[in-house]
Amino acid sequence: MKIAFLSLLGLFCFTGIQAQKRVSDLTIVYDAVITTGTAEPKLADAFDGATTTVYLKGGLSRSEMQSALASFTTIHDARTGSAVVLQEVGGQKVLIRMTAEDWKDKNRRYEGISFTTTDETKQLAGYTCKKAVASLKDGSTFTVYYTEELQPENNHYNSQFTNLRGLPLEYELQQGKLTIKYVVAQVSLNPVPVSKFDIPKSGFREMSYEESKKGRRN
Repeated sequence: MKIAFLSLLGLFCFTGIQAQKRVSDLTIVYDAVITTGTAEPKLADAFDGATTTVYLKGGLSRSEMQSALASFTTIHDARTGSAVVLQEVGGQKVLIRMTAEDWKDKNRRYEGISFTTTDETKQLAGYTCKKAVASLKDGSTFTVYYTEELQPENNHYNSQFTNLRGLPLEYELQQGKLTIKYVVAQVSLNPVPVSKFDIPKSGFREMSYEESKKGRRN
């Protein structure tokens, strides 16, 4: 009887472990929804109808934000920590190269981020998602709904979710006085072409990370 009970317990444990699928190749598309921001109509217009597409392949990631007025693409290599940011705004195309230290500096506010999972759930893109509240060291918080059914092998593609045990399918991002909610529109587990992570050799004006920081301050 005891052996049968232990075998049954082992089966449940094994089933629980198998329920989460670790994925190397993943494409996820989010729709951006402006939830506040009447004080900044121009910024709201920039995000009007915007979509964000994230491509993952092994340690490589590519995140594209596309709107009617601008596009921002980040290509990150988790193996080296380096990244390249491509910006296209008002006809100007800029390429910013980032070292591992630059990447760490850019995402410093997310260091030590923690998640508190609640009992609330919802269905998104066919996946059951749990609600969690993220707490940052500066005291700010944001809400995320994530599925435990999928776990990216590369958990460094987005510094917001390095410590999240699952895939975020809905979350909020604070941009100045604007709150942007990202809601999943599509999830694909099909292989992602390596060419997605090619860095343009021409057509962009190159700028260092330090130069880009000065530009934001001016």
